[in-house]
Parts: sequence; C-alpha cells; structure tokens
Amino acid sequence: MKIRIVLADDHPVLLSGIKHELSVLPTLEIVGTASESGELIALLKAAKCDVCVTDYAMPGGEYGDGMTLLSYLRRTWPALKIVVFTTIENSAIVNEIAKLGVQSVLGKSHDTGHLISAIHAVYAGATYFRTASSGSENETPAGSSTNSRKQTLTNREMEVVRLFVSGLSINEIAQRMHRTKQTISSQKTRAMRKLGIDRDADLYRFAFETGIDVPTDASKRQE
Repeated sequence: MKIRIVLADDHPVLLSGIKHELSVLPTLEIVGTASESGELIALLKAAKCDVCVTDYAMPGGEYGDGMTLLSYLRRTWPALKIVVFTTIENSAIVNEIAKLGVQSVLGKSHDTGHLISAIHAVYAGATYFRTASSGSENETPAGSSTNSRKQTLTNREMEVVRLFVSGLSINEIAQRMHRTKQTISSQKTRAMRKLGIDRDADLYRFAFETGIDVPTDASKRQE
C-alpha cells in the first residue's frame, strides 16, 4: 500500500522538484500539490491523504501560514501526519511546532533522501526532526531489548531492511545487491520474524527508532 502525500510550498520550482523526486518511489503516491494554504485545505478536503509535507512560511493564503496553519491542520485532521519542510530552522520555533504534535520538522538544507526518510518515519508513527541547528534527527529513545533484537540480524538482513525503509522496492534491492527477488523477499521476512514485526509500517518504526543509517540516494532509480 502506497503512502498518499500532499505537498505544499509557495516556490513552484522547488515544489516541482520535490514532486519529481518522490513520484519515482514505489512506496509513495503524490495525490496533489498546493502553493498556499487555501489550496492545501481544499486539497485535503477532497483527497485522502496520509502525510502532508508543507512549508512553514507560505504568505497570502486564506488559512494563513506558520503556527496558524499548522494548528488548524492538527485540529481539523488530527490523524494526519505532518512533515514541515522549511528554511526556518530556529530552535524555539521548532520546539513550538513539536508542541502542536507535528511529527517532523526538516530543514531544506538537507537533501531529498532525508525527506523520504521523514515521510516513512512519520507514517510508521515515529518522529523525525532534523535541522541545521540540531545537526541530526531526534530519535525516539529505544530500549535495550529493541537494540538487542537489532543485533540478532545478519549483515545481509540489516542491509535489506536499511534499503527497504529508504523507499526501494524488493525488485530494486535485488538489482542493487545482485540477488534474486525471492532471496531478498526471504531475507526481509526473516528479519521481520526475528524482530517480532508483522507489518511494514512497524518495520519503518523500528528502523527510525533504532537509528538505522538510511542511504540518501534511495530516490535514484537503478538502470
């Protein structure tokens, strides 16, 4: 099942670029784009959406921007996962955004690979905060039992999990690792069984909560 995404940014070139980068991933589906808050709200009312990726500063819209818009989104769609993708990286503002229950704030200085990671993380129920001021993502604390389960995976199983949560399909992982689709699928299944995980969403949660290093070139298709 694909993660349905709405993108909102008042810079058309950036919006088009993000849409292009995300559209090639088999796990993601772009259901619409918006350039200001009025368009965003209309889109969310009309289309089913799992994750909203929005800029923080988008002046001129009917529903405002910044904290005003984010507060409205949280009140109106409490189940909606939100990634704030912004150039505004002031730590005080990031903290206020987090207090609203927004699951992710990501600085635009980071590459698209981190945006892909953030989308998968919030969809799985984890958080992902990475800005220039923070330097690295804030991870949900993981217990020793979680870390010990991680250590039970073989290097090959860990690599399959790492590539899968980055957004690559089983076929793409097979191509990258020069293995058959059946082999990769079996390794993923074994890894999930060792971790006590039944759903892909829980696999994403595990990966981000334990700090698995996700490759940032996952959006590049294999030739």
